[in-house]
Amino acid sequence: MTDTSNRGFASMDEDKQREIASQGGKAAHEKGTAHEFTSEEAREAGRKGGEAVSQDREHMSEIGREGGKNSHKNDK
Repeated sequence: MTDTSNRGFASMDEDKQREIASQGGKAAHEKGTAHEFTSEEAREAGRKGGEAVSQDREHMSEIGREGGKNSHKNDK
């Protein structure tokens, strides 16, 4: 079997991936084929994302704990 762990986009370091993705996005905008979200589409996507995240009770508890710690950071 051939080792493919060092091949392809996913195996590149994050900065290189970001650079390539940015170039692709700029090219799509220049060409006029990039999708630009309307405010309604963006609102709907945000709502769906919020619903998905809030289903993870453990994650939400962790967020709450961090918020509590941060709100009491300067208490003496």
